[in-house]
Amino acid sequence: MANHPPEIDAATGRSTTGHEWDGIKELNSPLPKWWLYVFYATIVWSIGYWIVYPAWPLVTGYTKGLFGYSSRESVVVELDALKALRASRSTALASASLEDIQRNPDLLTFALAQGKAAFGDNCAPCHGLSATGARGFPNLRDDTWLWGGSLAEIRQTIAHGVRTGDDRSRQGSMPALGGPNGVLKRDEVITVANYVRSLAGLSVRQGTDLAKGKELFETNCVACHGADGRGNRELGAANLTSANWVYGSDEATIVETINNGRGGVMPGWTGRLDDTTVKALTIYVHALGGGQ
Repeated sequence: MANHPPEIDAATGRSTTGHEWDGIKELNSPLPKWWLYVFYATIVWSIGYWIVYPAWPLVTGYTKGLFGYSSRESVVVELDALKALRASRSTALASASLEDIQRNPDLLTFALAQGKAAFGDNCAPCHGLSATGARGFPNLRDDTWLWGGSLAEIRQTIAHGVRTGDDRSRQGSMPALGGPNGVLKRDEVITVANYVRSLAGLSVRQGTDLAKGKELFETNCVACHGADGRGNRELGAANLTSANWVYGSDEATIVETINNGRGGVMPGWTGRLDDTTVKALTIYVHALGGGQ
């Protein structure tokens, strides 16, 4: 096949590649030299990187590189340095009581910082980074506590959890009072649900017999929530007069609770976190809700 000389574009004086689209011809323009030099430099850089740093996977490992660099080892070194920096305060935190930590401004600041970090790593998935909770997970900032908000009570809850099977975990659950096998009929569940809403000052369904609701409440609910509906922390029974609800305060949610019961679980952190971290978490959570 004969070679034809390249066609020269009349407007620019440059040769074309021979490609044409809708009458538009592609010029055979070379790449800018600066771009080529940068491209070649990146190739040289990548080859050098492969040589000096870990880069290539092997059957049972990877190339170590001339520098022998390891990001894992660097993290270990940094963590060891951090532990050494914190050593004196960590030792003081471990030996001090919760009350002593609160009274010592330096230790308190350290505990709050460590507690905040531990909360973000371990507690935020359920309670949220801001600790305001979600449906089924208590808001830790509202100073309304199911199991008590003192330092000792919070520490026990964090250390041993709720309904975990640990002998020291928080026990008690809301039984199912409605449904096919419950002691309350459907209309009774709705009546007592609206009575519970009235305890918190919420609106009730029109025509609700609140006297009947109170009677049903006294028969079935007082044992845990008390005659005034203010709950029982020994049992983890919620204060029904509060504006703060773990699962929600609308009629449908309360009906669901009465029908099916509730029995949420919180993990115990003893064995997962060291005692010093549990202390720091206790101080931090206590500070979130104002403490008791």
